[in-house]
Amino acid sequence: MSSNAKYVIDRAKIFWVVGIVLVLLTIMSAMTKRKVSRVKDIAVQIQHLESGNDFIKEGDIKTIVRRGFEDDLRDLPVGRIDVGRVGRVVSQDPFILHADAFVDANNVLNIKVIQREPMLRIIDENGLNYYLDKTGFRIPPSKYFAARVPVATGTIPPYSVDFLDKKKYVLKDLFLLTQRILKDEFLSAMVQQIYVNAGGEFTLIPILGDQKIILGSIDRLEDKLARLRIFYDEGLPYEGWNKYETINLKFAGQIVCKRY
Repeated sequence: MSSNAKYVIDRAKIFWVVGIVLVLLTIMSAMTKRKVSRVKDIAVQIQHLESGNDFIKEGDIKTIVRRGFEDDLRDLPVGRIDVGRVGRVVSQDPFILHADAFVDANNVLNIKVIQREPMLRIIDENGLNYYLDKTGFRIPPSKYFAARVPVATGTIPPYSVDFLDKKKYVLKDLFLLTQRILKDEFLSAMVQQIYVNAGGEFTLIPILGDQKIILGSIDRLEDKLARLRIFYDEGLPYEGWNKYETINLKFAGQIVCKRY
């Protein structure tokens, strides 16, 4: 290889290395500049409930963030923002199932929120009023929105975080019963209230008609609900919705109805 050719190759390598160094320096400078630049704003995106409504609003999320940090995050350099902590602080609110935070290219702190979905509203034996979500987590009433879900009243014991782990507990049976009702399109459209008596037995109150459906315990639940569906499909169209005061499913293989 001639000396001129070798000189050209070495010169090309030098330009290539210098180019890479300049690119790295530019990236590092941009990153350093971004870290010291300040957060311009906080943007909140809330995923609506299935109904399209919200338990919590954008202003509430910003208040949670403000209370969770000593400094106003909009005055802090981007490099000092712990986005993981922001998400964790927001997720501690009882209305929130999950929250993510990140700072975008415009130095805006974005917070994306998923709300807890209510499954059942409960007014327990002490008069406490709350929702249960689909995981059994307790949600307080919201000042913005009352969810259209079944309401349970009567002799319902106090909530405990481990109620689903208990071997036998009325609140657990109530939760399981509601899960089953909401899985069935017919039942979920029909049942508006569940009453629990002092013996821990359940009575369903339908939206249509004045009758009460006495379910008893959740033992043999599938059989009871199957008999109820047959009765509604084959019996009530002929007898009329308001002919019976009670429809009793407690007895195996039977439907015992009491007329007005």
